[in-house]
Amino acid sequence: GMVSASKESVSYVLNNKGGGHASIIVIGGAEESLNAHPGSLTLNILKRKGFIKMALKHGAHLVPVFSFGENELFKQVANPKGSWLRNVQERLQKIMGFALPLFHARGVFQYSFGLIPYRQPIHTVVGSPIPVKRNLNPTTEEIEQLHALYLQELRKLFEEHKGNYGIPEHKSLIFE
Repeated sequence: GMVSASKESVSYVLNNKGGGHASIIVIGGAEESLNAHPGSLTLNILKRKGFIKMALKHGAHLVPVFSFGENELFKQVANPKGSWLRNVQERLQKIMGFALPLFHARGVFQYSFGLIPYRQPIHTVVGSPIPVKRNLNPTTEEIEQLHALYLQELRKLFEEHKGNYGIPEHKSLIFE
């Protein structure tokens, strides 16, 4: 059962009396989609702390997950920050609530242009759960501390597996 990533929806899932339910949130969202170029390793996560607060309020463990290869499925038109295209995309995102990346990939019968993803594997790695003790009123400091731990574990997971999936040793995740 998919639900929105709103506080109310996530609380509903995590408060299920039967237990055994998980809430999976794609943290970067629309903002991150505008940075999704092949080879990009930039995650928009530094300001994203709502999921940390929800985990604390519900005592839900956090599990770092990273998917290698997602940004290689499509090629996006160059839209560096500050460009006219990026400015238009960001304005439309604020108005509509979702981003409009200009992308292309392959066609049905040819590989030069189309909207079907390139045939690239996606490898998802799952880290160890980070235990979270329930706290109905977490302080800003507690949220910051758990967020820092989550980022540390996510980076550790990436570094541990990047060699297996063709990421050069000198490349690292970039948190924005």
